[in-house]
Amino acid sequence: NQITIIKGASSLLYGTGAIGGVVDIETGRISRELTGDPISGRVELRASDNGNGENGAFRLDGEAGGAFAWHVDGFSKKADAFDIPGFVESSQLRAAEAAAGGGDDGEEAARDVLDGSELDIQGGAIGASYIFDRGFVGVSVSKTEGQYGLLSGEEEEEGGDDGGALVAVEEEEEGTGFIDLEQTRYDIESELRFESSLVEKINFRLGINNYEHTEFEGDGGLGTVFENDAWEGRFEVTTKPVLGFDSVFGVQLSQRDFSAVGEEAFVEPVDSDSQAIFWVGERNFDALDVEAGLRYEQNDYEPTGTDQNDNLFDDVDFSTVSASVGGVYRLSDEVTLSGLLDYAERAPTIEELFSNGPHLATQTFEIGDANLNEESAIGLTFTGQYKISNFSLTATLYLTEFDDFIFQADTGNEQDGLRELVYAQNDATFAGIDFKAELGLGRIGQGDFGMSLLFDIVQAELDVTGNDNLPRIPANRLGLGFNWASDNWSASVDYVRVTEQNDVADFEFETDAYNDVSVRVSRAIAFGENELNLFIQGRNITDDEQRNSVSFVKDIAPAPGRTFEIGARLSF
Repeated sequence: NQITIIKGASSLLYGTGAIGGVVDIETGRISRELTGDPISGRVELRASDNGNGENGAFRLDGEAGGAFAWHVDGFSKKADAFDIPGFVESSQLRAAEAAAGGGDDGEEAARDVLDGSELDIQGGAIGASYIFDRGFVGVSVSKTEGQYGLLSGEEEEEGGDDGGALVAVEEEEEGTGFIDLEQTRYDIESELRFESSLVEKINFRLGINNYEHTEFEGDGGLGTVFENDAWEGRFEVTTKPVLGFDSVFGVQLSQRDFSAVGEEAFVEPVDSDSQAIFWVGERNFDALDVEAGLRYEQNDYEPTGTDQNDNLFDDVDFSTVSASVGGVYRLSDEVTLSGLLDYAERAPTIEELFSNGPHLATQTFEIGDANLNEESAIGLTFTGQYKISNFSLTATLYLTEFDDFIFQADTGNEQDGLRELVYAQNDATFAGIDFKAELGLGRIGQGDFGMSLLFDIVQAELDVTGNDNLPRIPANRLGLGFNWASDNWSASVDYVRVTEQNDVADFEFETDAYNDVSVRVSRAIAFGENELNLFIQGRNITDDEQRNSVSFVKDIAPAPGRTFEIGARLSF
């Protein structure tokens, strides 16, 4: 139904991510109110030329008996390995391999197609709700299963020792590996509303997730089996003003049993529990809206595996406190100013603490640190908005100071033919600017014509001497777009220039700049209360080699080349 980006105090309803924010997805699988429509739905089909992609999805919602609502949805996504513009490996990686004498031995380097990018995934869900005057109770069950490829890495056999460095004496050609996944999720939600008491409503949610995936080697052999069984429960109480604040009080409990079994399991089995209490409140002072929040969380980890020296890991636990306060001030009808002050503490994750093995999805050998401390941060954000009838501008400046920031440092060594990454922590500073402007340029034909401009910049540095760059930081972006829309037609062209990323960590390759041009044309056809939307869109029109500087696999996996997609969506 809706995707919401939540920043500031409201993010503390869901976790300790006050600095980074939360993406809230409302699926609509549990209906919260009756709409009066006996049945409604959407059906969408898409096909793309790059990788012969075929996507299909449907959704049906209905009501029965004046109090019951039901939901059914399903999807299927299939694609072959996609085409890329040029070589699989980046120019920096190929140059480094040539300098080290590890070239392709006269064979042509892989190019044009990214093996391991194929996928075949299906899923669906059913849901039902009982809705009454003061609330609802509902349940849904969803299922996802499928396969997708793993990028092929060159696994080198250990042939000797040369000053501690592995010497490759033989390489064996294998196909690409793949992951076979299966997930079943159960959700229950209930809400009760009150009319006269201090309590406005009570909401309860429970999610149970059973996930398993198996990594298969390039020769079809069984690799590692990952299992993740988890549940999370939430109880929220929304009240009328307390000390002037409209408030939400709540408790969140969760449990996760994680295991990875196989020769290449990179994380030892761990059972984890989390308990949290939180409060978020809002208050209006005429032209000023204030939002504040607090969250206390306890995380307990019980590992059952051993470290690199075959010693049993000790149980570890973390207590974190996060707080946020922000305000929005309406200077005039056209100008709005806002500020946000966040303090966030985050417990290390299972992977950060207990990893010790090859992680094929990122083509790295990851080593955790069971002695990591909590990560903490103080962040300041300022945003200005200016809006008149045909022009709007939004600019945001932010600065975040981290204590004991957790990151993955490349050691420059290899294990099992994979780059060795070690989880480490140090103080760090993040600063950035986000800017977007939109301008209406008037009428052309029967439609409105407009343009948009955006840019974003982020700088991230460690508090160390020498190379203070953090790995995998986004490159700067500058974008320009044009759009036109009438009652039935719409069209847009967007251009984004992504700059080179030269501020890289030790043993990390720089990333070249690239262009990203996309176009879209759509036509809406209404018949009665139904609507058919036909569209065609193109991505990476210039067929540029695009490598995302934040990706672990940027040097062995460019983004897809020029891709055209056609589709149709029927709403009824």
